Amino acid sequence: MFDLTGFQRDTLTVIAGLDEPSGQEVKEELEKQHDDINHGRLYPNLDALVEEDYVEKGQIDRRTNYYDLTEKGKRALENRRRWENSTVDALGE
Repeated sequence: MFDLTGFQRDTLTVIAGLDEPSGQEVKEELEKQHDDINHGRLYPNLDALVEEDYVEKGQIDRRTNYYDLTEKGKRALENRRRWENSTVDALGE
């Protein structure tokens, strides 16, 4: 997970919070935190997450795909959250 970009980690987080979202749904949710995201940025990052087995891609219809976290993706987010919480807790002591 530490080898992913911040944008890729944000993309995983968005996918985790939605039920098999389309690429457009992922884009819309990411744009709540990031400036306008173009097609050329989103889809290569989604493809990279699929290639690294963090995300699986399926087909909704002939033109639309959905994305969902794999077990590896879920574990990566859980481990990242655990690491973040332990780091932040340590700062508060």
